[in-house]
Amino acid sequence: MTKLIRRASAEARAFRNKDADAGDTTLSKQKAVRNKKRVLHDDDLHDAPQIEAPRKPRFAPVTFSEEGGVRFLHFGTEWVQGAMRLRKPDHIELEYAQQMMAWLLFIETPKRIVQLGLGAAALTKFAHRFLKRAKVEAVELNPAVVVAARTMFELPHDDVRLTVHEMDAWDFVNDRANHGTIGALQIDVYDATARGPVLDSVGFYRAVRACLTEAGVVTVNLFGDHPSFVRNMKRLNEAFDGRVVALPEVHDGNRIAIAFSGPALDVPFTTLQARAKLIEAELGLPARKWIKGLQESTGQNGSSFSI
Repeated sequence: MTKLIRRASAEARAFRNKDADAGDTTLSKQKAVRNKKRVLHDDDLHDAPQIEAPRKPRFAPVTFSEEGGVRFLHFGTEWVQGAMRLRKPDHIELEYAQQMMAWLLFIETPKRIVQLGLGAAALTKFAHRFLKRAKVEAVELNPAVVVAARTMFELPHDDVRLTVHEMDAWDFVNDRANHGTIGALQIDVYDATARGPVLDSVGFYRAVRACLTEAGVVTVNLFGDHPSFVRNMKRLNEAFDGRVVALPEVHDGNRIAIAFSGPALDVPFTTLQARAKLIEAELGLPARKWIKGLQESTGQNGSSFSI
C-alpha cells in the first residue's frame, strides 16, 4: 500500500505538473490577449478628455479679533464678516446688519425666517431670541463658520425653533420643499474677499423669490462702491419685477437692498413711523432711520411709500 500510495502520488504529481504546464501556456496566451486589449484600450483613451471628480469647496481660514469689547469674525483677511458685543451677545452690533431687519417695517413676524450665510450669527440669534412666533433657520456651507458661531459668538444649539442647515444656499433655495414657505429671507453670502455676493445670478434671485410666501420680503447685503452692486441691483430687479429699493450706504460701503413679493404696497408714512417706534421700543433697532433712508434713496417724500 505504501508503494502504491507513493507511486500514485508520484504519478499524480507528474499529471498535475503536465496540466500545470499546459495551463501556464493557456494562461500566458490569455494574459497576452488581455494585455493586448489593455494596450489598445489605453491607446484609444489616450486623447480622450479628462473627467474630474467633483471638488470639495475650499474655505478660507476662520479668524477672530477683538477691540473695544467687540469680537469680530474674519475669513483670513481684514474684512469683517460679523461682530458681537461681548456684553450684549444677542443684539445686532453692526448698522448694516441692523438694516437687514428692515422687513419688520412691512410685515408681521412670519412663521419662518431664514438667513443665507450664517457669519457671526447676529441675525439668527436676534430673531431666535426676540421673535418668538417664528421658526428661525440659517444656511451655511462652511462647517468651520458654524463651529465658530456656536463657540465664539454664542449661537445656541438647534432646538424646536432654531435650525442651522450645513449646505449650499443655492441648493436650499432650489429645493421645492422651501418654495412658498418663507416670510422673511436675509441674504449675506460673501467669501474671504468680501467684494460682492458669491451667489448673484438672476436664476438665484428667482429661486429666492420662489421661496417667499405670498407677501414676503428679502433683504440682501451688497457693496455700494463696487461693480457688483449695479449687477446685483439689475438682477434683483429682473427677478422681482422692479420691486427693489436700496438703503443708503453705511459701514465702508455696505448697502442693503430690499425686495418685495406679493401684492403692490402703498403704505402711509404715518403708519410706517408708528411701526418704527414700536420696533425701536420693543427690539431696540433704529427703525426710524430706515424710513429716512427709504425716502432718501427713492425720493418718495409724499404721504405714502409705494412699491
